[in-house]
Parts: sequence; structure tokens; C-alpha cells
Amino acid sequence: MNEPIKKIAVLTSGGDAPGMNAAIRAVVRACTYYRVDCVGVYRGYQGLIEGDFETLSARHVSNIINKGGTILKSARSEEFKTVEGRAKAYENLKKAGIGALVIIGGDGTFTGGLKFIEEFNFPVVGIPGTIDNDIYGTDNTIGYDTALNTVVEVIDKIRDTASSHNRLFFIEVMGRDAGFIALNSGIGAGAEEILIPEKNLGLDRLVESLDKSREKGKTSSIVVVSEGDKIGKNVFELADYIKEKYPFYDIRVSVLGHMQRGGSPSCYDRVLASRLGVAAVEAILDRTSGVMVGVTNNEVTSVGFNKAIKMNHDINEELLKVAEITSV
Repeated sequence: MNEPIKKIAVLTSGGDAPGMNAAIRAVVRACTYYRVDCVGVYRGYQGLIEGDFETLSARHVSNIINKGGTILKSARSEEFKTVEGRAKAYENLKKAGIGALVIIGGDGTFTGGLKFIEEFNFPVVGIPGTIDNDIYGTDNTIGYDTALNTVVEVIDKIRDTASSHNRLFFIEVMGRDAGFIALNSGIGAGAEEILIPEKNLGLDRLVESLDKSREKGKTSSIVVVSEGDKIGKNVFELADYIKEKYPFYDIRVSVLGHMQRGGSPSCYDRVLASRLGVAAVEAILDRTSGVMVGVTNNEVTSVGFNKAIKMNHDINEELLKVAEITSV
């Protein structure tokens, strides 16, 4: 890392998240500001292997800050998991004169970046882009705030029909291993119960909650379920169990799925992505590698890939108490 870095590449990997384009824009324009060339890599690590590169100027990223998804596309790459695949990627970077890499994604993306550093001593800095908000080292990941707003808007609409027909709705949101979306959107939308993988509340707790709701005269209820919740094999099995126990309930299941990934990013996500894009370029120019930039207590910080990957971003216990108190 002794030679000046004159060219930085940027890629997006893993699941897309609203705000990734804002982060790409910030990386490109920070490179322009610091008089460093910027290269976009299409389709993540697979694009590295195939040399699918394009030089990006400040004008290339005009009018993308408001767009969801990622203009650089994203893809899973089995080939990058092999030594041979990573060697191809390294040779393509060197051939293109690229001296450092900014990667935008989640823990899988950072795992690939860490391996790349270990094998080739190539400078890599990460930006957390995932709607799950499950990355250690930052208060919020890019896309999380937008996903919450999307989920709350949908639940608000579902509540209208639930109230009109005295229905019980089970609403499954994303979060295979983390319940941040379920917990925060559930509180924001006034759900009667919230089921998350971090707290295995069990069927007894759910049944008790539904009983209390009926005793208090509630004729409709919303239960927000994280897809990784451990009650039952899936939300449909859970709904079937409740229907069997409470045949008088008119039960519906809504799986929100990939609509949570889409849409124009919120102002918060645009600002967060802009801050982290600039911070990533500045970290590289300061000869930093192997870290993810994030925001903690509204200050830009950094954490090593090892910690970002292996440590947990814990659920806020206060929010669990708030959810219990406000659902009475």
C-alpha cells in the first residue's frame, strides 16, 4: 500500500437495498472530489471475475440518489468462493490499474472482502447495505429505514381491512436471523403481538396475548412475524394452529416478501448512504483496509470486518418492553 491509489472500484453484492445507489453516487463523487478515478463493477463479485468494469464520472451517477435497487446490479457468485475465482478477480483488478475496492452489502459481502484481503493484501473497505440491519458496528444499515417505512405503510392498509372484517392477520416480514424489521415496524404500526427469532416467545405467549385481546373487546388483531421466528415451520403453519384453537377467528396471512426491498430510499437512507460513501473513499485514501464504515451515535465510525461479520447487533431490550406495554 505504498504507491498512491489512483483508481478505486466499487461494487454492490448480496440482496439489494434502497440507498445503494446513493452510496454508489457518493463513492463516485468523492473520488472525483479527491481526483481519483472510479470504476463501477457490475454484478458484484461475479463482475470482478469476468472483468465487467466501467469507468464512472460524476455525471454517470446523476439522478440516481432517489432510485431503489442498484445501477451496478447484484449477484451471488459461487465462483468467487473458490481460490481460482478470487485469483481471476485479483488479476482483473491489477490489469485495470485499480488500487482499492469499496464493497457495499452485508456480512456475506464482507466475508468475501476479508478473504480477498488475506490472500492478496488488496485494500478493501465495506459499506453496510442490507434492509435487515443485522450488521455489527453501525446503528443502522443502508436500506433499513426505507424497509421499515414500507412495512408500516402496508400494515396500516391491512389494519383497515382487518378492522372492517374482524380479522386476525399474520404479517410475515423479512428477517431470517434478525427481528429488527418486525420489532420496529410492529411498534410503529401498533401490532398486538410481535414474533422475532431473538426471543422465542412460544405458542403459549401468543395464545395468552390473543386471549387478552378478546377479553378487552378487540375484534381484530395484527401479529407481525419475522420470517426467522422459531414458532412453527413457517407463518402458515402458525396460522393453521391458531385457526384450529380459535375457529371463530377469520385468519389471513400476508407475506410481504421482496416488496420490502424496493422503492425510493427515505431521506434518512440517502443521507446515511452519502455519509458512508464519502467515508469509505476517505478511509482508503488514508491507507485503511479491512474495515466497514458505519454510523454510531450519529458519528461516522469504522469496525474491522472480523467484528462486523462475527459479532451480533443486539435487539434493544427497551423496545421489547415498549412493544409489550403499548399492545395492551
